[in-house]
Amino acid sequence: MNESQIEIHPLLPFLPSDSMVLLLGSFPPPRSKWKMDFFYPNFQNDMWRIMGVVFFNNKDYFLTEDKKSFNKERIIVFLEEKRIAVFDMGHKVIRHKGNASDRDLEVIAPIDIRSLLLEIPSCSFVAVTGEKAMDTLLLQIPSVEKRPSIGNFIEIPIDKQLYRLYRMPSSSRAYPKSLEEKASFYAKMFRDAGLL
Repeated sequence: MNESQIEIHPLLPFLPSDSMVLLLGSFPPPRSKWKMDFFYPNFQNDMWRIMGVVFFNNKDYFLTEDKKSFNKERIIVFLEEKRIAVFDMGHKVIRHKGNASDRDLEVIAPIDIRSLLLEIPSCSFVAVTGEKAMDTLLLQIPSVEKRPSIGNFIEIPIDKQLYRLYRMPSSSRAYPKSLEEKASFYAKMFRDAGLL
């Protein structure tokens, strides 16, 4: 394995102390795709448009005035108010094709989900935002035999606490569902968590 190919996660976890929901992606895209120094920074990724639709009925709510980037400050205030934490499952990865696709991403070292959850003791909802994140998380919880279908959850035990683990559709535009369809899945999860 070529050490120069290994990327270490460039961001610290975003963990408001009273977080109720933890969103887990796989890993940020290459820096050349970033429009802000925060999670889901690729302008072609629809996570912040999904959040805009779900909470404000406006897909552009988290865009800058010129609609060419994301408004990081507005996103952070929103996440803190709604008690939503964000991180990714990959700590160290190799991009086999140098792109943002999960298909070409190999997770060499995952984040430790137990340590992360200890930092947000109010959290009882964990939502993975794609297949790679789900696969990586479940490797740390071998007792789980069946994964949830898209938009649904299973209960998982981690250190004597039960969490609802939701499998959300990917916010990537490569994922074959419309923005509105994706938003409906996220809205259901946030309603279940009492945040909508």
